[in-house]
Amino acid sequence: MLIGYARVSTPEQDLTPQLDALREAGCERTFSDKASGAKANRVGLADALSHARAGDVLVVWKLDRLGRTMKGLVDLAADLAERGIGFRSLTDGIDTAGTAGKLVFHIMAAMAEMERDLNRERTTAALMVARREGRVGGRKTVMTPKRLEAARKLLASGMPMREIAPAIGVSVPTLYRHLPAPEQESFVAEG
Repeated sequence: MLIGYARVSTPEQDLTPQLDALREAGCERTFSDKASGAKANRVGLADALSHARAGDVLVVWKLDRLGRTMKGLVDLAADLAERGIGFRSLTDGIDTAGTAGKLVFHIMAAMAEMERDLNRERTTAALMVARREGRVGGRKTVMTPKRLEAARKLLASGMPMREIAPAIGVSVPTLYRHLPAPEQESFVAEG
């Protein structure tokens, strides 16, 4: 099945020329958006992609109707190829049914994979440098030394953990994480 997708950037623009071209190309279903190509969440595109099945072909009037960034286009091309969905751009001459179109499609998919690998390598290298410098990623702990001291005093006074946590402004799991079981038992034994 040929599934058409049309997009214009603003509500004032007219989709008619694109929709006519998609119908002439034989699209049985068409989906559309009136939204910027830079916008990630486009309902019409999401509907077209969810409707497409292996063996179907996504047809656009022009490649830039799918998005503005090369990365976005490459990622979409890789996703379509992975799902067994063909792709055709009417004005750009890309059609994965032909050998040249398949080549372009596979090159785009390979570029997406390479970009993901490069991002992974850069992230790994940055994390290694940060660890060597003593920096640890993630969110800062809410359990300060002052709160931990207050928790120990309240625990020694016999107050239960589920009451201590809100009293010092942390969650119960955070309190348990910072006061391991042996430490808790020592306060109970002393009390």
